[in-house]
Amino acid sequence: MSVVASILVALVALLHVYILVLEMFLWTGPRGRKAFGLTPEFAASTKALAANQGLYNGFLAAGLIWGLVHPIPEFAWQIQMFFLACVAVAGIFGAVTASRKILFIQTVPAVIAMLAVTLA
Repeated sequence: MSVVASILVALVALLHVYILVLEMFLWTGPRGRKAFGLTPEFAASTKALAANQGLYNGFLAAGLIWGLVHPIPEFAWQIQMFFLACVAVAGIFGAVTASRKILFIQTVPAVIAMLAVTLA
């Protein structure tokens, strides 16, 4: 796999680690509320739901990292493509149900990484 493709996959993984931190640990703080446009009251009442979402984002990141470190290139490719597709679909769903900006934050980077992995 090319270095560029690996870097793009790693960046998508890091993005999802950051989202995990925002949703699991910073949701009710100023940074979490600002990132998601939340009132303090709404953030407090949805803290458990956000932590659950954060955990799922962590699973996406873990899968992408697994794909980056897997020693068998053909299997690593499949792992990366699967988890990148999951990220892209989650981003589309989020754009339709929550905020259009999720399409650009999640789906576009995942699709770019998928193209890079495919062309590598």
